[in-house]
Amino acid sequence: MSKSIELQILRKIKKAKRGSLFFVENFITIATAKTVNKALERLVKSGELERLTKGIYYCPATSDLIGKLTPSLEAVAVAIAKRDKARIVPTGAYALNRLGLSTQVPMNVVFLTDGSARKIKIGKRSILFKKASPKNVASVGEISGLVIQALKEIGKEKVLDSEIKHIQELLKKEKATRLEHDIRLAPAWIREIMLPILKQLDNGKE
Repeated sequence: MSKSIELQILRKIKKAKRGSLFFVENFITIATAKTVNKALERLVKSGELERLTKGIYYCPATSDLIGKLTPSLEAVAVAIAKRDKARIVPTGAYALNRLGLSTQVPMNVVFLTDGSARKIKIGKRSILFKKASPKNVASVGEISGLVIQALKEIGKEKVLDSEIKHIQELLKKEKATRLEHDIRLAPAWIREIMLPILKQLDNGKE
């Protein structure tokens, strides 16, 4: 019976794209959580799966240059948010790095969430989910949401003209409807940085 369950799980894994992440919850239609857990551990031992951290598995994609590829922390965070039906927003040093405002790749990435607060360790790095108010995770634009969090991290008194210019250039790639939505969520001083770009995008439609 357990071998049959293992084969059903493996069949489902094989259908997924290489690099996909898996949780016990992905297979609870096949067997109980306890049985699935044991089957996943057996698949790790047989080399069919890799265990990223407790309760998170992946089927590694490969590169000709570096061999097996480990999922990025962001990919893990997005997969957890999807599983938990939660919204997340990158923040802090990670938001700065994503926007090219910092070359430093943080060892620990922080996301605001309307889901559960928790910390997940993956090797020497970690993902921290910080509970936030609905307003703080309500942004809909990938660029504009990052911009709000990055500017909050820098601070009103410390933001440089060159950083504002860089941010405004990035915002031109955002959809006007999403930018308009997210501007309403931003503090007044950040709105002043974002509004000129919205006006440019709106004028471009005319």
